[in-house]
Amino acid sequence: MKKSNAKYVPAENRYSEMKYNRCGRSGLKLPAISLGLWHNFGGVDDFETCRRIIMGSFDLGITHFDLANNYGPPAGSAEINFGRIMQKDFAAYRDEMVISTKAGYYMWPGPYGEWGSRKYLLASLEHSLKRMGLDHVDIFYSHRPDPDTPLEETMSALEQAVRQGKAIYAGISNYRSHQTVEASKILKSLNVPCLIHQPRYSMFDRWVEHDGLLDILDREGVGCIVFSPLAQGMLTDKYLKGIPKGSRASKENTFLKKDNVTEEKVGKSKALDEIARERGQSLAQMALAWVMRRKTVTSALIGASSLEQVKDCVAATKNLEFSKEELGKIEKILKG
Repeated sequence: MKKSNAKYVPAENRYSEMKYNRCGRSGLKLPAISLGLWHNFGGVDDFETCRRIIMGSFDLGITHFDLANNYGPPAGSAEINFGRIMQKDFAAYRDEMVISTKAGYYMWPGPYGEWGSRKYLLASLEHSLKRMGLDHVDIFYSHRPDPDTPLEETMSALEQAVRQGKAIYAGISNYRSHQTVEASKILKSLNVPCLIHQPRYSMFDRWVEHDGLLDILDREGVGCIVFSPLAQGMLTDKYLKGIPKGSRASKENTFLKKDNVTEEKVGKSKALDEIARERGQSLAQMALAWVMRRKTVTSALIGASSLEQVKDCVAATKNLEFSKEELGKIEKILKG
């Protein structure tokens, strides 16, 4: 794609079609579809393509952009690229955006480069802000629970980030239900309620149901943004006819391995695709609608390698209702 020097002007109708949901019991609303920069926005990717996807997403009403300190590759490069795009195209629209980042996974060598200590979390946030050229993020997450650091320390670090004005809200990710209850209790005692939880959830990964997490979030008044709702592409038409060249499963060092694209899962995807077609949706659209059918789910976090993928996902919000018959058929396929 040729580099463009034209000044970005967002679509005037960008808020007319997107559905916005209140995040738990907070005053914040998030778009039903949010864009994650986990893959495809790093230093190894084409910058102008990244820029086009982010601008196009904002034009579609996606106001929430989700990052983490280690997103890339290489680690940190997604935040650097996003910062460049913020400076070039979005400086005038910062207050219309919700920008989040996280810390918890490995970022630098030594004993202070990962997990949940106050030292690591606050240092990481400083680095993230510098990479993005921001004075604050809207949401700062503990990316994963730390078995060796007292939860009080991890949560108080989130509280400190908010008190310092370097984050507006605090969130957690990948915490189980019992950990979530305790984290929420601690944050409430610090007068910085837990805004949001970011767990993995899809038709092929339903641990949040079995763990009771969604019920806990509803009870605690905590919002929920689910990641990998398309099961790394398994719940799209991408793998219905094998593993295409250039897909995640075709590459090394990705979370979706060739061994994960099993005959059983492909068979289920094909059967689900038939139901989606009957609903007038793509498989990806139905998979997104399925996770969003739960009232506790505030937003579904998608990744994308093209603007066309984003458009397809956003169109899912036009049909979020399921009949009992449809849900029964889907359940039979998933349990089969």
